Amino acid sequence: MCSENDAINPSKAYIDQEPLRLPATPSRKLLEHALLLIAREHGGDTSCAKAAEQELACWRAANPSHESAYQWALRAWACSDARALRDHVPIPPTQAERGIRVRRDRRRVIATLGIAGIAAGVGRWFWSQSVQELVLQTERAQLLSKELSDGSQVDLGAHTTAHVLYYADRREVRLNRGEARFVVQPDAKRPFIVTTDWGRVRVVGTVFSVAARDGHMSVAVAEGRVEVWANHKAGRPFDTDSASPSVMLGPGDAIQTDHQGLGDPRRIQTADVGAWRQGWLVFDGTRLPEAIDRWNDYMTKPLVLGADPALDTLRLTGSFPMRDPDAFLSSLPKILPIKMAQRADGVVVIRAR
Repeated sequence: MCSENDAINPSKAYIDQEPLRLPATPSRKLLEHALLLIAREHGGDTSCAKAAEQELACWRAANPSHESAYQWALRAWACSDARALRDHVPIPPTQAERGIRVRRDRRRVIATLGIAGIAAGVGRWFWSQSVQELVLQTERAQLLSKELSDGSQVDLGAHTTAHVLYYADRREVRLNRGEARFVVQPDAKRPFIVTTDWGRVRVVGTVFSVAARDGHMSVAVAEGRVEVWANHKAGRPFDTDSASPSVMLGPGDAIQTDHQGLGDPRRIQTADVGAWRQGWLVFDGTRLPEAIDRWNDYMTKPLVLGADPALDTLRLTGSFPMRDPDAFLSSLPKILPIKMAQRADGVVVIRAR
């Protein structure tokens, strides 16, 4: 069974690529204006470049938001290395030639496309680049709590893998497996999006959880409102990018999506959203295979379901302490028509009664 030391052990959780911290995200209008001034510094003759440099200095000093936009724009310009112009100018082949060739390539394209064209090209490239990237992963019987660079909080349950990508105009989390609870800081300019194989969730600021396991996505909301898209409709793939949300959820709402599409909304206790953070596994009409799958994330020796199809139809309701799986096992035959047997290797097998 799961020992107390194994139940919560965030020290083994895996975190990769700590965030790059930059000034507050500027508006697209300010960023593009800063890029335009920077582009003018790199194009035309010396007098035009000098005038642009002076104009840029005055513009930066006029407002703190201008300076923030300049810092973002400068990073976009410096990091692009002419990559925004790849369709027009080849990338320099060697590191030694890189600096000279990049400057020459930019001047050539500025002359061809115009200063506004090159600034827009770098701007489009910039908005597609991530400014924070994290890989978060927990193993069996491990939890992880992580504060992101914008102040949002993500808590991972056991056996969970998530990929965090923050962009200048949006925040995205790809939940590959497991479950996570999110406390999202409001940012109207950068919605917070969680994607799984079965759907997509979008919010601006709220508290909610998403789980991806056993062939479906589960979403539960504690605070605020979230939009949910299903990746399938009537068993067919569905383009969520060009469609309105499949459903809007508020506090106490929960729903599941799978390869057939969107399930029926249901009501839950808001305190149960992410209850595993407090050491509880909560089930509300949960199919027995899914409940066992969740328990197995926290147990050193997994429970095994027998082959009887009747087990798939059983549903479990109740709250159980994660640190006492024996209590769960002893109560299960009292709740459902099942029986259990322990194999020689210590694994417990659950069969229909």
